Amino acid sequence: MRILHVTDVYLPRLGGIETHVQDLVTQQRAEGHDARVLTLTPAGPHALADPDWVTRVAYPRVTFTGSRAGREVDALLAGADAVQAHVSVLSAFALGVTRRAAARHVPTLVTVHSLWSHQAVLPPLLAGAAVGMSSWPVQWSAVSEAAAGSVRRVVGATTPVLVLPNAVDADRWSVVHREPEVPTIFSVMRFARIKRPMALARMLREVRARLPEETGLRAVLIGDGPQRAPVERYLQRHGMRGWVELPGRLSRDAIREAYAEATLYVAPAERESFGIAALEARSAGIPVVASSRGGVGSFITPGVNGILADDDDAMVDAMVELVSDRAAAAAIEANNRVAPVELDWAAASTRALEGYARAARLAAGTVRAPQLAGGGR
Repeated sequence: MRILHVTDVYLPRLGGIETHVQDLVTQQRAEGHDARVLTLTPAGPHALADPDWVTRVAYPRVTFTGSRAGREVDALLAGADAVQAHVSVLSAFALGVTRRAAARHVPTLVTVHSLWSHQAVLPPLLAGAAVGMSSWPVQWSAVSEAAAGSVRRVVGATTPVLVLPNAVDADRWSVVHREPEVPTIFSVMRFARIKRPMALARMLREVRARLPEETGLRAVLIGDGPQRAPVERYLQRHGMRGWVELPGRLSRDAIREAYAEATLYVAPAERESFGIAALEARSAGIPVVASSRGGVGSFITPGVNGILADDDDAMVDAMVELVSDRAAAAAIEANNRVAPVELDWAAASTRALEGYARAARLAAGTVRAPQLAGGGR
């Protein structure tokens, strides 16, 4: 099967969509499908040469009609049996290609990787009003039930929205645990406001204040981004640099090795549509502390795999509990190590193929396709 994955963002950028697309395409190609990637993300100055199945459209804004980029897109669509568009809060390129594919009756599955609600709902609503995307003959999907609910509020309650969870290579994240010298809290994130790294720094300060002075504590916040400098200043201002480490962006292998000495993992974001980093930590056996407001609850059962907190105060309580009560943390860790993670890439590929089949039925039944006036955007 010829599958075209369309995404505004892709490697070498690091993030949930970027790694999800890479891993899903790798799985599908291993299964014998001709899976390809179409993206706006440039290769980067030090990137290795792309395989021939990656196409980077080197234009910040693509005008489909009459441009070389438009011809590249149309050629890829003409050769595709199915398109899967991966979108965030607003992904103009992926949605533009989705509209183009729908107009050509190419079976198209749209997967939303973000929560379209609260402060973030305005851009999708504006996009929907501008191009009438709720009427497109495409199959909508999202990475969690929480994300699917927010999509339904935009495209309409009567529009079916599938849940296609992210996935993990559980064997790759299996580690041999070593008891750390002091309790160690890990978090992996893009240092952006929506991931709430500053809120985590404040919570860690409160955790330290609530523990006995003789109780050692270490925190490792892995990642990079625009909020890293403010976090560094906060740690310096409050004398936390001696026990909170900011190693920057690390490879997956380096993160896995570091997890061997983890006491718990914390995911501070309240608007996490799924939480792939938290799933990787849970696959490594680590108790997970996360917000109850996002998609992490789709794979974390409170008291079994970790703790879901309703607010920051409850998250501090959970971290203090797991640091102070090693028996409780060890029980969760033991369960995480023996209870299999059922969200693997083979299952993800199967669910995607089912989504393409549903999209094909929608495309075949199209009476009137979206119009392409105004350059097809």
